[in-house]
Amino acid sequence: MLRAAKKRSVGINQTLKALGKGQVQMAFVARDAEEQVLRELRARCQEEQIEMVTVDSMLILGKACGIEVGAAAAAILRG
Repeated sequence: MLRAAKKRSVGINQTLKALGKGQVQMAFVARDAEEQVLRELRARCQEEQIEMVTVDSMLILGKACGIEVGAAAAAILRG
């Protein structure tokens, strides 16, 4: 699903920026990412009622995004 998305954000900072612009359709977070890193993203997704999917690891999430390194968070963007 994430790999097939035409528009996506990869990484916590890009995903938070996209959230601020109202562009996030669905968010993904890695189970093994540090909670302090994900805290703001989780809170904002809950406020905006955006579905959040937990993935087993940062490495799996990174690969789903088409990158060779891990990612703590990613999102499918609207449009």
